[in-house]
Amino acid sequence: MKRIMFMLTALLLMFVIVNGVSAAENRADAKVRIVHASPDAPAVDVYVDGTAVVQGAEFKDATEYLPLKAGEYKVEIYPAGKKDKAVLSQKVRVEAGKAYTVAAANKLANLELVIAEDSTEPAEGKAKVRVGHLSPDAPTVDVGLKGGDALFTGAFFKGITDYKEVDPGTYDLEIRTPEGKKVLDLTGTKLEADTVYSVFAVNTANKLEVILLIDSEK
Repeated sequence: MKRIMFMLTALLLMFVIVNGVSAAENRADAKVRIVHASPDAPAVDVYVDGTAVVQGAEFKDATEYLPLKAGEYKVEIYPAGKKDKAVLSQKVRVEAGKAYTVAAANKLANLELVIAEDSTEPAEGKAKVRVGHLSPDAPTVDVGLKGGDALFTGAFFKGITDYKEVDPGTYDLEIRTPEGKKVLDLTGTKLEADTVYSVFAVNTANKLEVILLIDSEK
């Protein structure tokens, strides 16, 4: 798995300052992270209500969680360094105390936001994991142990599964079609105790890969 590139801490600090959020207030705010999951889109800048919060995000980049006050916001995405015509403009509503992943998904011509509410509560002594299907042309798939039972079934494009609790350890997983045809080998997937994960399948069907994000950990 390729390592996720996180945005500079300076962007997070800038976002906090712009929104006038104190450390005490942060606990009641929403938390939002942004993922670039469009395989043919260029590097992008992301604006929230006219303020740049992410700059130069490449495909498969993901931000840290950014604090955002509850409410509705206008999210705009532009090619990096070119604020002339947005490639996407969409309203997003967030609630206080909740965490979200906002993924820019699909091919560039049909770019859209896929929004999922994240878990911030690890299970004591267990790993929690879910799967998101963000590959625009991949078929419906299952995720399970190689040669064994499926942990997640029927994952379709833009679908995000519920979380499941599993014992910590290293798993030999695979993504496969419901008929059993292997799509991607995920041998050696390590899941730690007291940690919450999101596994997002991205890229096109013939280049399928995953990005593994930590939603929460102790």
